[in-house]
Amino acid sequence: RFASAGDDGIVFLWNAQTGEKLYELHGHTHKITAIAPFSSSDVTEEKTDLIITASADRTVIAWDCSSGRQVQKVSCFHSTVKCLTVLQRLNVWLSGGSDLCVWNRKLDLLCKTSHLTDAGISALVELPKNCVAAAVGKELIIFRLSASSNGSEGWNILEVKRLVDHQDNISSLVSVNDLTFVTGSHIGELIVWDALDWTKQASECNFWDSSVHPDVQPEIKLSQSPQETSVQHLTSDEECVFAAVGKGIYVYNLQMKRVIACQRTAHDSSVLHIEKLPNRQLISCSEDGSVRIWELREKQQLPAEPVPTGL
Repeated sequence: RFASAGDDGIVFLWNAQTGEKLYELHGHTHKITAIAPFSSSDVTEEKTDLIITASADRTVIAWDCSSGRQVQKVSCFHSTVKCLTVLQRLNVWLSGGSDLCVWNRKLDLLCKTSHLTDAGISALVELPKNCVAAAVGKELIIFRLSASSNGSEGWNILEVKRLVDHQDNISSLVSVNDLTFVTGSHIGELIVWDALDWTKQASECNFWDSSVHPDVQPEIKLSQSPQETSVQHLTSDEECVFAAVGKGIYVYNLQMKRVIACQRTAHDSSVLHIEKLPNRQLISCSEDGSVRIWELREKQQLPAEPVPTGL
């Protein structure tokens, strides 16, 4: 099964094998801003699969996937919840908005941060050692979760570090593995971080470098609008990071620390989302309404014949 959610505030549950629509979930009055599946990890209770959805109506709803029933609704938020992250190992989930909140399966609030900024948290990624990285404007804030010492179910959130290396708002976050995560910003910066000590490992600030694309004139930089440079989405296969930048897709090799392939105009409009498929393939969707599948190939360089970068 899979779930989809849209600006109409409706959540659909689908059978992934047949394409049949199983349930239509009504409960939100504004667009859905985040969605996350949450499976029970407690062996003592019967396994239940939940979907948690957040909306611009400032509510979060938990749904039962097997019946399509609304299990619980939380409406105590002061602003829109922009992101949800499930920490399966700790059997809790986090909501990010003007605050970072920690919740249990029953939607009880376990703890929260004090008010961060009006902009709030736009993205969250899980890190090792019970930590999470939260994107708040240009800043990346590292929080650590610790269990209460009195033996209750309570948790504490501790802010441990603020990383201010980005020059513009952080638009995307992705965890590569237990050692590495990557962030991207609105002005086309990509930064590779150490997930354990949160130091900067590498960065790519110019996806239009003429040395990467010999066929492109350097003056192209002057005509870039923010929409064309923004890193909209990131995904990874542990060897490379795939970045949706403006209308294009770029492949950044983590070991070589450089862009090894690109498709500058992968779509007619901004690429909204990319995902890795098996066999060195990618799938992308765009504001232009299309979904496209790409294949990464080794570059066959023939003498005296220029070859475009091979995506």
